[in-house]
Amino acid sequence: MMNNWITRKDTKAINVGNVVVGNKNPISVQSMTNTNTCDVIATVKQINDLKAAGADIVRVSVPGFEEAAAFKEIKKSVDMPLVADIHFDYKIALEVADTADCLRINPGNIGKEARVAEVINAAKFNNVPIRVGVNAGSLEKDLQKKYGEPNADALVESALRHVEILDKFNFDNYKMSLKASNIEMTVEAYRKISKLINQPLHLGITEAGSYRAGTVKSSIGVGMLLSEGIGDTIRISLASDPVDEIKIGWDILRSLNIRSRGVKIIACPSCSRQNFNVIEVVNELEERLEDISEDIEVAVIGCYVNGPGESKAAEIGLTGASPQNLLYVDGSPDKKINSKDIVKEIEERVRTKISLRDSPEIIVRS
Repeated sequence: MMNNWITRKDTKAINVGNVVVGNKNPISVQSMTNTNTCDVIATVKQINDLKAAGADIVRVSVPGFEEAAAFKEIKKSVDMPLVADIHFDYKIALEVADTADCLRINPGNIGKEARVAEVINAAKFNNVPIRVGVNAGSLEKDLQKKYGEPNADALVESALRHVEILDKFNFDNYKMSLKASNIEMTVEAYRKISKLINQPLHLGITEAGSYRAGTVKSSIGVGMLLSEGIGDTIRISLASDPVDEIKIGWDILRSLNIRSRGVKIIACPSCSRQNFNVIEVVNELEERLEDISEDIEVAVIGCYVNGPGESKAAEIGLTGASPQNLLYVDGSPDKKINSKDIVKEIEERVRTKISLRDSPEIIVRS
């Protein structure tokens, strides 16, 4: 569901495998594997786990030629777009250009223009895009000296240097990222580059931190930019399981009503008015319904103050009451249920409702 209050910037569309990034196409969610790339079995499993969680694109680190060989084997075993993450040695990018769905290079460490030109030629030949990833932690040495410390202008200047090279070789099949661990710096850099180039932008707060702190930082920074219409694909960087990055990414998009996937639970924070344990019910429902990818909205409200209004607005809603709670379906009261049956009843209703959507309509004519 697109949000009418957000006007997205028109950007060029590029194809990362079968995922179109840019030109107001759905904002894609991606993560990066943290397994040893040479462990093909473990990496393939993690990629499949990420896909099941809702990943549109997955990035894989390819630091050496041994990993490049493994990357080619991994690509054969998965059916989703893979980005090859390349640093320092441009020859590794050349090695995987015929396999990857996108090449990620860092202008701060990839080397001289001639090396970048070779990567561009390989990308052209194989018709794959490049992601130019500028990072505050790896700016070119002369920019570090010029600015003294990383800031938004340094990130933008680094990015524009690479844009100049890409333009010189008539290559516009690329997306751009300008990341820092500082929210203000990152947001300012993206705002500036968005006005200067028309390429799709990959958003993220790099090295955002632990699950809790990183989620907060990413939600603020990425959310600010998305709400301004900036950004075409996102990666939430957490010191946590990569699957968590996908979940948080979707939560951000859902919260802004930009994209929706799976069960969206609206729940009250719980207070002394609650007629059942809201926190316990919501946590169990999230766990039980995690496998569902279809969109559906469920409201779980502990008392009768806001309960009826929220429950009527959701496809399935529950309002806490005494002695029994009231279940709503499609905006209308359906039945009263005991507190001990809440989770079971809601799960059954959600799965039934989704199965009916998927079933062909049977028309009976007399």
